[in-house]
Amino acid sequence: MNQTIATEHADIVVIGAGLSGIGAAKYLKDDFPDKKILLLESRDSIGGTWDLFKYPGIRSDDAVHHYGFAFKPWLHEDAIAEGHLIMDYLHETLTEFGLDEILRLRHRVTAADWSSEDAQWTLQVTITDEQGNETHRVIRTSFVFSSTGYYRYDEGYEPRFEGREDFQGDILHPQHWPEGYDYSGKRVVIIGSGATAVTMLPAMLKGDGAAAHVTMLQRTPSYIASIPRVDKVAQVLMKVFGIERGYALTRHKNIWRDHFLVTVLSRFPRFGRWLVRSMTVKELPKGFDVDAHFSPPYNPWDQRLCATPDGDFFQAIREGSADVVTGRIERFTEDGIQLVSGQHLEADIIVTATGLAMQMLGGIEPTVDGTPVKVSDSVLYRGALISGVPNWALMIGFTKATWTLRIRNVTRLAAEVIREMDRRGCDVALPVAPEGMPTADLFDLSAGYMQRAKDVLPRQGTGLPWQMHTTFVRDNRLFKGRLIHDDIKFSKRTRSPERVTSVEAVS
Repeated sequence: MNQTIATEHADIVVIGAGLSGIGAAKYLKDDFPDKKILLLESRDSIGGTWDLFKYPGIRSDDAVHHYGFAFKPWLHEDAIAEGHLIMDYLHETLTEFGLDEILRLRHRVTAADWSSEDAQWTLQVTITDEQGNETHRVIRTSFVFSSTGYYRYDEGYEPRFEGREDFQGDILHPQHWPEGYDYSGKRVVIIGSGATAVTMLPAMLKGDGAAAHVTMLQRTPSYIASIPRVDKVAQVLMKVFGIERGYALTRHKNIWRDHFLVTVLSRFPRFGRWLVRSMTVKELPKGFDVDAHFSPPYNPWDQRLCATPDGDFFQAIREGSADVVTGRIERFTEDGIQLVSGQHLEADIIVTATGLAMQMLGGIEPTVDGTPVKVSDSVLYRGALISGVPNWALMIGFTKATWTLRIRNVTRLAAEVIREMDRRGCDVALPVAPEGMPTADLFDLSAGYMQRAKDVLPRQGTGLPWQMHTTFVRDNRLFKGRLIHDDIKFSKRTRSPERVTSVEAVS
């Protein structure tokens, strides 16, 4: 049964209740206590990535002290935390700050249409109840904040492998891992060399249900660095200075530590290669061919470094229960994978950790006065407002720092725009990129999923206010002082359809 129910009105709608969406909702709720704010989530649970992924060992790549929220201390001793701990933290945040009161689960936004005549967004929302019945609701709002992430939840990226149908075992993608799946005593080949593969390999070899052997099959090596699971300095800081101040100091420490490492490795790539290689050699058995399997053809931070807490990835190799093979796949066979080199890898289970399928705005394709918005043709104002799209902000994070460090700055920009509209008595804030302005790629990583997504990603300018940086320290400098620039055109709503494209600017 699919029926339409009454239209609802809100001042601000936040789309997506992952970590970014929950953080944005909290900040906007604090900024505008008298405005009606809704937090919409298409799934039946909050958490985004952390609720979606069920593969073995799912964990953070960064310390949660600065991956988490500035306003809620991370108290668990594990700085590199498993997914269920992060989910507990998010649920605590939701209830502690009253965000459960504005949360709407199973509310999937299917369309967003802007009317200049009304100066409002009309959101078409499909609501699914616990029995799977669907109803339809219209939500009208003055401002949209999109926190939908940057990849598709319904499918991952999986290249076509010759002979796939011949393989007699199970082929699984980490994004669709069956809950409770039994791999005990099985031979596993994980295709991929990114963070997911590095996480899964040691995790599948732990406990009573451990696999018999796990092979990571990679076409190209990645840089992998061992980091402590427990941040002992953070524990001391919070003990000495108290939780609030110690947590703030820990975040400050982590931010500058990461910035220093990224800067050094990026500016001095030969030194960076030597440093990471020397650390890797110490982690691996004597005589291991480090250059064949752990010397990427690119420089450090051309792609993200993979983290292994307490070196558990390398430990699995030392113990002989795991190995790494570098080569190209010729085809799948009945009992494994045949490589171009002639080597055959036997497997009962093949895991295709081959990456993400990127998309913007959660797949929503907005229209402005009936004209579809092509996000890839747009430029982002301070990496957050979309040129040609009024009253809409989106959360884009960092590639060379923790993604979520950017939440507060993006919400501060959105809040300044909304306050400026209120101050001027305006209804519309439209970012307009200067004609002929030079542009650049939004992200600066050479990773495959980034390169595949160039035709869906927006671009950025080469200078303020149309620029963003990929590290927090540099980008944070762009958010000092007043954030409103003449390239944001403020105006009042138009009442006549004939005047939709000629709204009078208000100074």
